Amino acid sequence: MAVTVSFPILYFTAIFIISCLLSVIGISNPRIGSSPELQTLDFSVKLSIDPSAIESVSNDFGHIVNANPQAVLYPSTPQDIATLIKSSYNYSVPFTIAAKGEGHSIRGQAMASNGVVVDMTSMNKHRKGTGIEISIDGLYADIGGEQLWIDVLNTTLEHGVAPASWTDYLYLTVGGTLSNAGISGQTFRYGPQISNVIEMDVITGKADFLTCSPTKNSELFYAVLGGLGQFGIITRARIPLEPAPKRVKWVRMLYNDFSTFSRDQELLISINGRKDQTALDYLEGQLLMDQGSPDNWRSSFFPLSDHPKINSLVTKHRIIYCLEVVKHYDDQTKSTVDKELQQLLKGLGYMPGFMFEKDVLYVEFLNRVRSGELKLRSQGLWDVPHPWLNLFIPKSRIADFNDGVFKGIVLARNITTGPVLVYPMNRNKWDDRMSAAIPDEEIFYTVGFLHSSGFDNWEAFDDQNEEIIQFCDNGGIGIKQYLPHYTSKEQWVHHFGSKWETFRNRKYQFDPKMLLSPGQRIFNNN
Repeated sequence: MAVTVSFPILYFTAIFIISCLLSVIGISNPRIGSSPELQTLDFSVKLSIDPSAIESVSNDFGHIVNANPQAVLYPSTPQDIATLIKSSYNYSVPFTIAAKGEGHSIRGQAMASNGVVVDMTSMNKHRKGTGIEISIDGLYADIGGEQLWIDVLNTTLEHGVAPASWTDYLYLTVGGTLSNAGISGQTFRYGPQISNVIEMDVITGKADFLTCSPTKNSELFYAVLGGLGQFGIITRARIPLEPAPKRVKWVRMLYNDFSTFSRDQELLISINGRKDQTALDYLEGQLLMDQGSPDNWRSSFFPLSDHPKINSLVTKHRIIYCLEVVKHYDDQTKSTVDKELQQLLKGLGYMPGFMFEKDVLYVEFLNRVRSGELKLRSQGLWDVPHPWLNLFIPKSRIADFNDGVFKGIVLARNITTGPVLVYPMNRNKWDDRMSAAIPDEEIFYTVGFLHSSGFDNWEAFDDQNEEIIQFCDNGGIGIKQYLPHYTSKEQWVHHFGSKWETFRNRKYQFDPKMLLSPGQRIFNNN
């Protein structure tokens, strides 16, 4: 059963929000002043207190937290969002506001209990095909914050170009991933998605509508990227583009020794120049454990004929480490890609006879998770609790993590059935001026426990997550949560570390009344 969180707020705050909304349709409350800004919104189209609208934004992909707003805004333009924020900002008892894209958060981060949720996807219906615009020279795309990355991919490919950095799952909004970081197997070489932004249009918590870049309103630019929605709502991002490949060589190699697995991963990501044609284009890793098929919902890869021998290997060792790499190619490089890949993989320590290769379209590889999603949806297994845990772990402690968590906690509890990702990144591909918090070491790993559960047993996975975090804390492993979830100010201060003072000062500068993204529970502990 999902947890319903009731956050205490002042009685008059609730009355104020309701009266503001009712004033739009001509019902005024003499105790509360009407809102002239909100009166400019067409209530029947843009602002709804209908129970079905409220329910549609009161949950998320995690299906663990439930929080009802007072209303939902369906904007047709960025100005509608600015109007909503200005209305709240100008009153002595403001209401909180959360921007929601596809609702892929895990712990209610895109919710606004007793506030207003902005359904960003509504703007796409009014863009009339202008949500993704490619520059004449094909060097960048101007993309609405509400646009899905899958649509960005399909639109840019029509012009023979594409962004370089992606997420594993493409049915997420541009504004949503840029508010976190946006990571995948391309990150070691091209950086996270937040390192691939030229400029943005942002509406701040003071309702200022600003264009920002490294040279214009730069403080806002760096605050918003990885800023967890705390400083503004992204309505447009200019993303650089590169020539798009046609196909990819997709390889998986299996290891039974973690030190060899991690050594090979770190060796491969050391070749990471953005223009280095000999480098890999993607690198990830995952665990295979004795919980069924060696394939998981994220992608079907291994030939069915090889499943028995892979399963036998997993049964013998209990954990097998899978290294996954990709090399792009097109008509100009198809004659050399095999030789380049062979040279890159030469001397790696994977188990003999356990290297597998596929050759697929570029778009098929990038959209590899979709088929698994559709399969789970057809089985009623998509809209279930997802007690995920995503961590960044310093390279110097990843072996300790493997021993204590993978071989210790995970095997002892024996409940992990979903994908477990583990792969390294290069810190120099991140910009420390941005809000995202990462470990200090030059190489760090991301580990993702992507659990799915029933509504009656998600707490068991949550208990495992807590045990993992406690193990890291007790052992002095300097982890950082990705897609973080904390419940106290002290935890947030520790999370941001040396960035906390800057993060807090930026909040006072761009959202002094603490209106935006209350579901993160950083400044709105409600």
